[in-house]
Amino acid sequence: MSRPSSKWTDLAKPLSPPVLEVIEQLGFEKMTPVQAATIPLLLSYKDVAAEAVTGSGKTLAFVVPLVELLLKRQKDSAWKKAEVGAIIVSPTRELATQISDVLGEFLAHEELGKFSQKLLIGGNSVEEDVSGIVREGATVLVATPGRLKDLFERKGDLNMASRVKSLELLVLDEADRLLDLGFETTINTILGYLPRQRRTGLFSATQTKEVRDLMRAGLRNPVLVSVKEKAAVSTPKLLQNYYVIVEPQFKLAVLLDFIRKQELKKAMIFFPTCACVEYWGVALAELMRPMKVLALHGKMKAQRNRILTDFRESETALLLCTDVLARGVDIPEVDWVLQWDPPSNAAAFVHRVGRTARQGQEGNALIMLLPTEDAYVEFLTRNQKVALKKVSFEVSEKKLNKTLNVLHRLQKSDRGVFDKANRAFVSHVQAYSKHECNLILRLKDLDLGKVATSYGLLQLPRMPEMKDHFKQSFKGPADPVDCNKLAYKDKQKQASYDNKVKIYEETGEWKSKNKLLKKKTVPWEQAKQEREDRKEIRKKRREAKQKRKAAVEAGELEVVKKKKAKFSREELEELANDIRALKRCKKKKITREECDEELGIGASELEDSD
Repeated sequence: MSRPSSKWTDLAKPLSPPVLEVIEQLGFEKMTPVQAATIPLLLSYKDVAAEAVTGSGKTLAFVVPLVELLLKRQKDSAWKKAEVGAIIVSPTRELATQISDVLGEFLAHEELGKFSQKLLIGGNSVEEDVSGIVREGATVLVATPGRLKDLFERKGDLNMASRVKSLELLVLDEADRLLDLGFETTINTILGYLPRQRRTGLFSATQTKEVRDLMRAGLRNPVLVSVKEKAAVSTPKLLQNYYVIVEPQFKLAVLLDFIRKQELKKAMIFFPTCACVEYWGVALAELMRPMKVLALHGKMKAQRNRILTDFRESETALLLCTDVLARGVDIPEVDWVLQWDPPSNAAAFVHRVGRTARQGQEGNALIMLLPTEDAYVEFLTRNQKVALKKVSFEVSEKKLNKTLNVLHRLQKSDRGVFDKANRAFVSHVQAYSKHECNLILRLKDLDLGKVATSYGLLQLPRMPEMKDHFKQSFKGPADPVDCNKLAYKDKQKQASYDNKVKIYEETGEWKSKNKLLKKKTVPWEQAKQEREDRKEIRKKRREAKQKRKAAVEAGELEVVKKKKAKFSREELEELANDIRALKRCKKKKITREECDEELGIGASELEDSD
């Protein structure tokens, strides 16, 4: 089979002049393989399921045919204000915003200005979204799954189901990520509102079982497109991957030394949890002055777009983030991607480093590994076809002490930072215990005393995983600190804390969010296993219930209705009197003998029961 031409003008179904003009303005001279393979199929009204690596140009692969399909229908019958012609569903608001920006470049063209789009994401007001669609209409909706589902289920003036009756194209971008984030039920609900006579494009980095199930549910006879741009490696050609082996306690000092020596202008640093991003956002802002340090994670709401825009527009900045930014998001001029820890799964490594070396630019990535994690390099080479070069950095004990002194000072000056540091460390340990590569990255191999040192903790936190021997390797402040006397800079938080201390001194119970903390802590692995066991039990119950229902419908099982026990009025009153007597006895308002007498229990009955 001959390879499709890479010229935009060589497509079997020619693109319209305004679309070609916008592509030329954006500077895309040739199509990427995924674009050359999928655009002709979508223009031929076929459903497409495309698998392609990160940074391969998937966005234009569906935006270009989307605009062309809208134009073709416009020639036959003009789009009405109450009609939606295309929907693009994206897993995160950052990726949805980016897609909306690319689509906006096309719709800004004079001849394409007749089409309008609406960005529907969390963090924006639902009422504003509804009023905007009702008032102005929208030919294209770019949305995250949760917000789109809410609008379909919303009652009142909107009636989204009637607006999508003429839908030409549905795009599910980063489908594997949509399912990883638990949106399977939401996507199926959305599909239920859409007309069957539509085209659907499903774009994914991997073809998992869940993605194949979604293909069967949402696509009709799809053409499968699998684009492997680089057979030898799965990361961009102009990306250099490095790794450094460092002792746990020196990790932060090495990171800071590396950033300063390399004179990084724009870098992203990936951390394992939201709590880690929260803490290091405060700590690195102090340690890296005057460099701008921004922090972004999935639990943030409205400020996420503002922070991302700030980073995009900054000439020099560090962006601390979780895997919420690991996929699809295109940030120009990122010269380095740094990773504090190995990501939760091997595929995430490729997505993380794919934030640099985009659109033909050069880029670099560095992952920090502990001596116990050196096997991870070979694992990545075999599993993800990623080649890493080893680099070495040496940091003196003096630099380490200087760095730790800053972290200790921050926590002493504000209990809020102390809380963030502890939450970050605990969440790091918990995330590590859940690592997909737990045969290589084992929690029992970690020296938690040294890891706690790298976080600059004032003391080791109480947790099941923290054993006594870790105290020997932990390096805290030179002078002992009474952490109970640390104060919050926030006066409201301090007042709340003082109240909790007062209650604790009076009752011996620590109150948190109006609940007494009496529950005994259990190891993370045990708690995780118990949750999994409960899920399995619920699953088996559902399956058994479905089997019974199916058997009844098939006539294989007869339903036997339980007869309700009938009690007379006198019996119910007697039972109520007995309960009242037992309660009074429990409160010691009557003696045991008096209670027995009211219950009608004689001495002979008691002797017989003995």
